[in-house]
Amino acid sequence: MLELEAALNQILSAVQPLEHEIVALAGAAGRIAAEPVMSPIDLPAFDNSAMDGYAVRAADLTNACADRPVALRLTGKIAAGEVLSGEVEDGTCVRLFTGSPLPTGADGVVMQEDTRPDQEHPDRIWFSGAVTPWENVRLRGEDVKGGAKLVEAGARIGAGHVALLAAAGVRDVKVGRKPRVAVLATGSELFENGRPLPPGKIYESNRVMLATLLMRVGAVPEIFPLVSDTLEATRFNLEKALTECDAVITSGGVSVGEYDFVKAAFEDLGGTIAFWKISIRPGKPFVFGRAGGRFLFGLPGNPVSALVTFLLLARPALARMQGATELELPKLPGLLTQPLANTGDRRHFMRVAVDESGRVRPAGTQASHILSSLADANGLVDVPPATVMSAGTSVSVLRWEW
Repeated sequence: MLELEAALNQILSAVQPLEHEIVALAGAAGRIAAEPVMSPIDLPAFDNSAMDGYAVRAADLTNACADRPVALRLTGKIAAGEVLSGEVEDGTCVRLFTGSPLPTGADGVVMQEDTRPDQEHPDRIWFSGAVTPWENVRLRGEDVKGGAKLVEAGARIGAGHVALLAAAGVRDVKVGRKPRVAVLATGSELFENGRPLPPGKIYESNRVMLATLLMRVGAVPEIFPLVSDTLEATRFNLEKALTECDAVITSGGVSVGEYDFVKAAFEDLGGTIAFWKISIRPGKPFVFGRAGGRFLFGLPGNPVSALVTFLLLARPALARMQGATELELPKLPGLLTQPLANTGDRRHFMRVAVDESGRVRPAGTQASHILSSLADANGLVDVPPATVMSAGTSVSVLRWEW
């Protein structure tokens, strides 16, 4: 039985990034940058005003104050998007608006609140204070220099990246391809929801849960029909899934029962099982295998076990397939408000609910089939074997609802 870190290292060493593709910027959010994106221009592209006011030569207003205002001659107006053909000379000023290009000769902007027009002479503006050189000016390239890196290779592109790339004039981005992932649930007891439930059957819920998690990590889920507990049905669906997708995630059928056929069916199809069983709770009967360039992530059938093993083992691999460099779940500090006890001999990833102030409480009963506590949870705490964490203990919370 492998320790978690050893299992994850085996998976990540086997998984390589998929080929790259070019996408329009509007579709790049959430994708992984395949290469660094450099800025083709300076940002800002020119010196411009940070507010509505007047472009001046700072030296002209050295002695200006409220008691002794200084008057300058108004020689023009520049709206945002326009340019001035002339320049600001000694004793003159130019009307500006937020974003207006700073005209040649000016080295500062006075906000309009510190000025007043002369009622008798419309071309004269009175200034009630001095301005330092480059005050209220957004300097060319102060945000980003041309040639600077806008996005690192392997970074997940967020809304802020998209805004920055658009401002720099970037239209297309090279990103890692999204893996297509087949999602199979095995078990003759499973039944599709939306219809009356026959005796002895249960509604299947793992596929939609896993599909939701797959989309959050940037993968494309393909939900397959329910698979009955026969070797033939398992082999047929696995073969189809391995043909059509980059990876297959199964739930159920990986334990030691006489109706658990996932491992045997996978090997019948030429796949190789890299390992089986992980020293964690929940999720011990986890299978990882490879068939050519396709991968099998065999998750346990209990919903909580399926979620935990997906988050800890399948999710990092799927991020790696897209070329991501950040593979771990976010970790946030928290403080237990109630104790967490692990009396077993395996690490227990316990479901918790953490609030905005960092207070952490157990999310109900920790049994691996309890869905109500899963719905209440938004994080996991790794509790070592034979350990009691008392109330008031500082913990790291693995977050997935984030």
